[in-house]
Amino acid sequence: MATAAQDDDYTIKPQSTTPALDTSKWPLLLKNYNDLIVRTGHFTPIPNGSAPHKRDIKSYVSSGVINLDKPSNPSSHEVVAWIKRMLRVEKTGHSGTLDPKVTGCLIVCIDRATRLVKAQQGAGKEYVCVIRLHDTIEGGESAFAQALETLTGALFQRPPLISAVKRQLRIRSIYDCKLIEFDNDRHLGVFWVSCEAGTYIRTLCVHLGLLLGVGAHMQELRRVRSGVMSESNGNMVTLHDVLDAQYTLDNGHDEAPLRKVIQPLETLLTTYKRLVVKDSAVNAVCYGAKLMLPGLLRYEQAIEAHEEVSKEARSLGFLLNWQQNADMTF
Repeated sequence: MATAAQDDDYTIKPQSTTPALDTSKWPLLLKNYNDLIVRTGHFTPIPNGSAPHKRDIKSYVSSGVINLDKPSNPSSHEVVAWIKRMLRVEKTGHSGTLDPKVTGCLIVCIDRATRLVKAQQGAGKEYVCVIRLHDTIEGGESAFAQALETLTGALFQRPPLISAVKRQLRIRSIYDCKLIEFDNDRHLGVFWVSCEAGTYIRTLCVHLGLLLGVGAHMQELRRVRSGVMSESNGNMVTLHDVLDAQYTLDNGHDEAPLRKVIQPLETLLTTYKRLVVKDSAVNAVCYGAKLMLPGLLRYEQAIEAHEEVSKEARSLGFLLNWQQNADMTF
């Protein structure tokens, strides 16, 4: 069925056969495209859309996301408002509040991409935390590591006094904890934690202190992953990077820095299972119609009913620019 043009526009063209292709290096949602299950290769192409990286700069920005390295002191709301003013866009949103003193990964969505904010807010998070104990602990590093291991799984938490949510008891899951460094004499420890969205690491530190019998509080915190974005991706940028990129565009008419700072919204959808729909079905789906079998070209294996998926058209750029996560309906 689908083949990619040699000029790297990655347009899927109707064919009666399914040629063997190496799609492991295709971008974003077309990666490993040949692994999808083929339903049909026949459809009527519509000459609309473009690949995400080939959108004009205005469309690219308004359908983009930024993996921002949030600085200490300003709140998440302030940071998002500053980016809105820098880029002169209508809307911005973020993927989960970070306290003013907390640094690290904050996904900022722009204009059309803001509708993906809720999906990212519920995604898992990873943190590196510096904890200050109020006294030396018996057993030293091994006792601290054991306490960390004890506080994994589903835990009861009540948000701190100063928090963005109602202070009521709730359950949050700690998936994994690893001790990075520990100094019993200085009463300091550094650990990494992977947890469910909405987990308060500040509360976790208090519980660790209670479990060790000496008391403790959070000294410093950095978020190293939020959903699919992390600081190890190599695409994390600072507020200064965003400001410089916009200045270069305004004064030097060079789009390259801004295209490097901002990524297409499809980046956030690469972990979802995929459905490839015919061009003729896109408009109906965008206006709320159910996706029926006649409108389907390819699909991922083992998709369950009511599972969130990403729907894409036969070319990556035609990928429901209005893209939202939708429940699959056959």
